[in-house]
Amino acid sequence: KQLKSNVHVLSLSATPIPRTLQMSMVGIKDLSLITTPPIDRLPVRTSVLPFDAVMIRDALMRERFRGGISFSVVPRIKDIEWIAKQLSIIVPELKYKIAHGQMAPSFVDTTMNEFCEAKFDILLSTTIIESGIDIPIANTIIIHRADMLGLSQLYQLRGRVGRGKVRGYAYLTLTHHKSTKHSLQRLDILQNIDSLGAGFTIASHDMDLRGFGNLVGDE
Repeated sequence: KQLKSNVHVLSLSATPIPRTLQMSMVGIKDLSLITTPPIDRLPVRTSVLPFDAVMIRDALMRERFRGGISFSVVPRIKDIEWIAKQLSIIVPELKYKIAHGQMAPSFVDTTMNEFCEAKFDILLSTTIIESGIDIPIANTIIIHRADMLGLSQLYQLRGRVGRGKVRGYAYLTLTHHKSTKHSLQRLDILQNIDSLGAGFTIASHDMDLRGFGNLVGDE
């Protein structure tokens, strides 16, 4: 405390974690909200639905026909192989490439650069694209087994599309595995709250679902 007595910290987050949000609510931290979106920005249309080949083909081909590219996101590396097979069957005319955290950073970097230049149509990846990715021509994202991901994770992933003046589309798909009540609540919240600048509202729901834990203790 003596070392850092005069240091102030500014934290920026689209969806603050529950503990940080609770600190703001009780006055430990000051809070400022940025709720005004950039001019011409459109809300991302969000749909929650079972994994359906016809819907996925329509979504990916529509993006291709309007000159865009798409994200296909899986929660775990072991899900990639199955989705890759499905993409080959559903949209054989589209080209995809794979990126995940266990690949060499140079390979991932090359793949991302090629994606930015629209040298292929679909980036099939894990949640490594969750933040720090700004590709205005990528405006469709399909998140597979979306019930396995957290609310702020899903919000960040949805934020990868609709970053220009073009309407973004997010499809949160479910498989036949039994989803928990909490996971379905998360998807319902995301589907119903798709307005711009809704990060604080999403974070508030996240805190209600998860609780805020131990504010200042060892835990």
